[in-house]
Amino acid sequence: MFSKILVANRSEIAIRAFRAAYELGVATVAIYAHEDRNSVHRTKADEAYQIGEPGHPVRNYLSVDSIVEVARTSGADAVYPG
Repeated sequence: MFSKILVANRSEIAIRAFRAAYELGVATVAIYAHEDRNSVHRTKADEAYQIGEPGHPVRNYLSVDSIVEVARTSGADAVYPG
């Protein structure tokens, strides 16, 4: 079993993943683009990291390199793919 999961998604899908992780006792990590800095999914996770450059929200969520970097930085040992 893993102890921390990075959810590589946003909005309602991410919130549902966080809820499931909470019920399993797993810590959560959110990623968010600059444009989503005020989104609810960012506040529902135990940790949140901004990725990418402003002006490219979709591209940021599809950046495998950025997602893997945050997973390593945060100590996440699992990734919920978006």
